Amino acid sequence: MTQAPGSSRGQRLPRSVRRAQLLDAAQSVFASAGYHAAAMDDIAERAGVSKPVLYQHFPGKLDLYLALLDTHCSTLEQLVRTALEAKGSPRSRVFATIAAYFDFVAQDDGAFRMVFESDLTSEPQVRQRIDAVTRAATEAIADAIVRDTSGGLSDDQALLMAASLAGLAQVSARHWLAQGTPVPRAEAAALVGGLAWRGVTGFPTGGTEVDGADADSADDRDGDTPQADAPRPGTSHTGDEQPGSVDIREESVHRAG
Repeated sequence: MTQAPGSSRGQRLPRSVRRAQLLDAAQSVFASAGYHAAAMDDIAERAGVSKPVLYQHFPGKLDLYLALLDTHCSTLEQLVRTALEAKGSPRSRVFATIAAYFDFVAQDDGAFRMVFESDLTSEPQVRQRIDAVTRAATEAIADAIVRDTSGGLSDDQALLMAASLAGLAQVSARHWLAQGTPVPRAEAAALVGGLAWRGVTGFPTGGTEVDGADADSADDRDGDTPQADAPRPGTSHTGDEQPGSVDIREESVHRAG
């Protein structure tokens, strides 16, 4: 186990500084080994302190884990809320929200693994925190959807849609990272944002009821299938961009800037 840079046994530090050092060491161990395989010995060695010093700050391994999880959940929620509260169009907020999940997953310390891939979800205190941040982010997105569709969706419909958008964002971001980030982050977030935005714009605004049966296309009701030469969404038969279409290149360049 590698000792934390700049640490040395016996060095006296202010309590807040020592606590931060121990949390950094614990994050490194938890991210690489998971909760169950991590040991307090490993964390103490990584931090460059003795086990008694570690136990002075954290009575047990779970206390360390929960302290880190609280920080990571707060970070994710703040990223999502900041994206939703940004000035701009509903389109820009959708793209920013997707990008927030990519930014969270891309953090070097692997914090996202404790929120999205925890091996301790059977522990009630862990499950409670993960459920709470999932609920908070979903409700924040749902509020924005209701606001931006001017009442076109009910609260329950918006909440379901928000859960779908959040799930799309975090699963896509995790897949992107697991594949070795083959696409630049801004471009990847813009691609997924374009998919989400096309879905959002398919819903009515101004109080029009969403009816699953009415949403079926005439072709489906008649038993016909779409024509093979139908244009891709966002273009005419001549390939011209239509209003509301998503320019992925433009969005990725904007994010990268």
